[in-house]
Amino acid sequence: MELQTSKVNLLLDVDQNPPFAKGLLLSLQHVFAMFGATILVPLILGMPVSVALFASGLGTLIYMVATQFKVPVYLGSSFAFISAMAFAMKQMNGDVSAAQSGVVLVGLVYVIVALAVKLIGTKWIDRLLPPIVIGPMIMVIGLGLANSAVTNAGFIKDGTVQQITVAIVTFLITAFINTKAKGFLKIIPFLFGIIGGYIVAVLFGLVDFTPVLEADWIAIPQLYLPFSTNGFFKEYHWYFGPETWAILPVAVVTIAEHIGDHTVLSQICGRQFLKTPGLHRTLIGDGVATAVSAFMGGPANTTYGENTGVVGMTRIASVSVIRNAALFAIGLSFLGKFTALISTIPNAVLGGMAILLYGVIASNGLKVLIEKQVDFREVRNLIIASSMLVLGLGGAILELGPVTLSGTALCALAGVILNLVLPYENRK
Repeated sequence: MELQTSKVNLLLDVDQNPPFAKGLLLSLQHVFAMFGATILVPLILGMPVSVALFASGLGTLIYMVATQFKVPVYLGSSFAFISAMAFAMKQMNGDVSAAQSGVVLVGLVYVIVALAVKLIGTKWIDRLLPPIVIGPMIMVIGLGLANSAVTNAGFIKDGTVQQITVAIVTFLITAFINTKAKGFLKIIPFLFGIIGGYIVAVLFGLVDFTPVLEADWIAIPQLYLPFSTNGFFKEYHWYFGPETWAILPVAVVTIAEHIGDHTVLSQICGRQFLKTPGLHRTLIGDGVATAVSAFMGGPANTTYGENTGVVGMTRIASVSVIRNAALFAIGLSFLGKFTALISTIPNAVLGGMAILLYGVIASNGLKVLIEKQVDFREVRNLIIASSMLVLGLGGAILELGPVTLSGTALCALAGVILNLVLPYENRK
């Protein structure tokens, strides 16, 4: 089986390690990249931020063990489950039992699907996901997040001059360092971009340091566990009512996104991660990480596009860098004041950075179409790409009984079906 899909110019490959000091800075850059989104999910759901941070680090380590430390993926809090978990919590009058039980079951669904993939192999991946499907899918993954980046950056009707300025400063620092800097500085552009943007945000009065002053120096993550801990941790109980089962259909969407995210990363790294170490291993890693997170009272985990974007921009695919980022996240979950300080990073800073990160992901989709020389003179290719982009970016929603498909999942389904049913043109 071929390991390489294309030649890429990585500074550090998956199995290569940077020097210790440089590696720590590279890992810290990944922590900054995932932090905003990882803590946003628990903030929306009213869950402990420290638990989400701890679970993201632990989940990433679980994933790495499952994938034999061969895939540079970071797992963070999943947005896909917010609506279903919020509904379950509302139906239970704020009790998290149904939500957490449901997400644990979703993790088990991942494992079951992984075992099925192990039995039937991965040849179907090439059949269902040729370049004409993969390219637009990757573009939708990146561009589907564009609105979030633009909103955070302040480029909206109610955006302020200060927000926009901070986002632009963050963007420009990151872009210029990535294109003009030499040596090690060139591979940590996001770290300096965030620091520069943060300083400007402080000068504009956009940073509230109250949470930092109120936080303890050392604070044990406030876990929720499904058994009695004599008050040391909070408790919930296993619950398998209709509110719980309503969460399971989300797995259809997230598994499709899982395949899409790994396809993006494969293109960036010039490898076929869905074949080596294999989709069954990546699914098991993601699923077990999600189940463990929910067991502890955290949100579901998912592969993070922000960190994939960092890999693409810096050309550092070292698994050890991601591993150390996970260890950083676990350590930070116990440092109350530092966690609070990181959480004060304004949305404008994250937005300026995200414009680059999400754009890099989308550009890799275009790169697939170019490198694989997809011929758009063939009408079938034009139809497949066009329909996928419109459905994926147009906010289309398809309800199939208890399952709701939208975004990446819906465009992927459309692309796969059209690729299978549309005939190839006859050429003389």
